[in-house]
Amino acid sequence: MIQTNNSTFEMKRSLQYDEDMIRKQPKTFFEMEDLKIINDDFITTMEIPLSSVDLIVTSPPYNVDIKYNSHDDQISYEQYLDFSEKWIAKCFKLASDTGRFCLNIPLDKNKNGQQSVGADLTTIAKKIGWKYHSTIIWNEGNISRRTAWGSWMSASAPYVIAPVELIVVLYKRDWKKINGTRLNDIARDEFMEWTNGVWTFNGESKKRIGHPAPFPRELPRRCIKLFSFVGDTVLDPFLGSGTTVLEACLNDRVGVGVDIDRKYCALAKQRIETEAAQLLLKA
Repeated sequence: MIQTNNSTFEMKRSLQYDEDMIRKQPKTFFEMEDLKIINDDFITTMEIPLSSVDLIVTSPPYNVDIKYNSHDDQISYEQYLDFSEKWIAKCFKLASDTGRFCLNIPLDKNKNGQQSVGADLTTIAKKIGWKYHSTIIWNEGNISRRTAWGSWMSASAPYVIAPVELIVVLYKRDWKKINGTRLNDIARDEFMEWTNGVWTFNGESKKRIGHPAPFPRELPRRCIKLFSFVGDTVLDPFLGSGTTVLEACLNDRVGVGVDIDRKYCALAKQRIETEAAQLLLKA
């Protein structure tokens, strides 16, 4: 007769219960008329209809050992490229035929080895099926923060570090957008300035926002007003502190954000309540 170890059995049952509860936990963390926050793994989520997104604006993990709550930001570069291919492919499936994709990524990185991040992720996106439109240079002007000079005042091994990031602009099938409301809300001066491919504005404070890698509201605001119509659906697959969905709602778009970390979903919800309290009237 086989004897069962009750304590082991109870432990396994408890672990299974915890896993079942996590699976059954609602994926929609917060929802209003024109905003939805989804607490899920973007690569596997089924919460967003295929071909339903008009514009994607996001800044993915850079793999430079930023201390996120639920993401390992220090994997091998090969693993990072594999991860990037998976989530960029998911974006492609969710985008409409006239969907656009504003991808904020570094030009390159030198932590744990020199890598051409911008070129590599653009190549991956094109392989998946995204078509290339242009690249905006974001001049964040943070060169003073750098500490890695390489060989000091010597040709031996100097490091050249550009104080800029990229916003790679891609599209799915057709660049000319004729669907949606066709209502524009961009001013003449904004259009003239933003169609210049060099954008200069400061980054965002980690301490003020409470997130290890926030981007400033100016970045998604420009992308949203320049590349989408009023009423379009704007997605950020890496919600973080909620900057993209916040700007989507403030500019009369539908904002959808996904984050695997429940604390970041809560942070995004809090920002909407404090920085855009008037939106709650629409709930």
